[in-house]
Amino acid sequence: MNVWIAIGLTAAGCYLAKYAGLLVPAGVLERPLVRRMAVLLPVALLAALTAQQTFGDGQQLVLDARAAGLAAAALALVLRAPFLVVVGAAVVVTAGVRVLG
Repeated sequence: MNVWIAIGLTAAGCYLAKYAGLLVPAGVLERPLVRRMAVLLPVALLAALTAQQTFGDGQQLVLDARAAGLAAAALALVLRAPFLVVVGAAVVVTAGVRVLG
């Protein structure tokens, strides 16, 4: 398939999905279940993406420097560090483990 056809279909699909969201009645969006889902869904998707990128390599489960960096970030979050410190700790630990390994 031509790349530009794929890009065009993807753009059209994104536009139609956005348009379909505008057609949902306001009463549906005000339901408690829908509101809870709207709050929790982005967090769940981000957690799943983080786990897949950290522990996945194709079809294999991998435990490497990325896992150590994630653990360092989790520890920094538990200690209530600022966001930049959390990211910095993850970067430094990941790089350190890669240099040592």
